[in-house]
Amino acid sequence: MGRSSSALERRFERWLWKFRLISIVPVVMSLVSTAASFICGTREIVHALLLLADSAPDDSKSIAKLLGVLVGGVDLYLIGIALLIFGYGVYELLISDIEAARKPGDTGANGLLDIRSLDALKEKLVKVIVVALIVSAFKAMLVLPIDSATNLLIFSASVLLLALSAFLVTGGKKLTH
Repeated sequence: MGRSSSALERRFERWLWKFRLISIVPVVMSLVSTAASFICGTREIVHALLLLADSAPDDSKSIAKLLGVLVGGVDLYLIGIALLIFGYGVYELLISDIEAARKPGDTGANGLLDIRSLDALKEKLVKVIVVALIVSAFKAMLVLPIDSATNLLIFSASVLLLALSAFLVTGGKKLTH
């Protein structure tokens, strides 16, 4: 009886190991979503450039609108990067290492797309998402009318919170050039 249960157990474990390959679905969908985000971001930036070519902005309101469109494009690129990191991370964690990303004999980390654990994936995603949120907040601040003391306080508090967010994302490290 021990022999048949161990054969059954081995078959089940082989099937269970192969079942991880279903994670290719979120990998492919995140890569498709990355391409869609990059295309939409490029459309936003081209739209801003066409606005600029159509008529040079002459007042602060039209300049703020132009900057808002440009920042929206950058935000879409950041979302695409987050999706790309997610897709690469899921692939490397559950399916296989991406050999093309590594140089022969290289055991060191290869930057943003080098993901060795679920915690590393979460950490990298959080950093990119927080930066995307900072960019979105900046875009919203561009159109905030500063016509009262209350709005000035809200704007100042927003700038302070954005600075604090950037500080926390960098882990409190000093930014150097």
